[in-house]
Amino acid sequence: MAKRGKKYLAAAAKVDRNRLYAPEEAVALVKETSFTKFDATVECHLRLGVDPRQADQQVRGVVVLPHGLGKKVRVLVFAQGDGARIAQEAGADIVADSDEWLKKIQDGFTDFDVAIATPDMMGKVGRLGKVLGPRGLMPNPKAGTVVPPEDIPRVIKEARAGRVEFRLDKSGNLHVPVGKVSFSANALSENLRAFLDAVMKAKPAAAKGTYLRRITVTSTMGPGVRVDPAAATAKA
Repeated sequence: MAKRGKKYLAAAAKVDRNRLYAPEEAVALVKETSFTKFDATVECHLRLGVDPRQADQQVRGVVVLPHGLGKKVRVLVFAQGDGARIAQEAGADIVADSDEWLKKIQDGFTDFDVAIATPDMMGKVGRLGKVLGPRGLMPNPKAGTVVPPEDIPRVIKEARAGRVEFRLDKSGNLHVPVGKVSFSANALSENLRAFLDAVMKAKPAAAKGTYLRRITVTSTMGPGVRVDPAAATAKA
């Protein structure tokens, strides 16, 4: 295990590792224990009671966080013809409408945060799976990122407003950003609750036993703070 620095140890000493905190207390503690000089990202890590090897126990979805993510989101759109024009007018950072763009991405260019595609481009975009897939950038109909041209402006707007896609990893965990340390504790807890509500709605019918097993919030490089699942999912 890596040796921890003095700042981390001082921050970790403020967290009771045996306690489950209410969401509002947890995010306030995450803000207090963040020691980086930059505006750290606040992340939520979930351990779910599902078997990721089973096709009927996959957890996947999208949530638009009410207070956004506090960062500039670069949007790339795979489209041609009218779709490309609409994407340009809707303010896409990059419109990948040519084979040159596809080659550039195939060669490793991934300087964007969200990729959207029109259905007619997916035959070509599918070939980029090895580059986009591992980075979570592959457009997908289930995630709402493969859309007809007329829906492109809405999806771009959502992406910039704090649209977060989540998907179960091979260990049965979910990891998503829910804002920045500079956000108020209230904004962070509202973002956290919105994410947890979306995860609850995405619960597979085949999931048995306890669904939300462990919830941890943390800042970049900061200590983890455990959240009480019952308090986190209780309706206000």
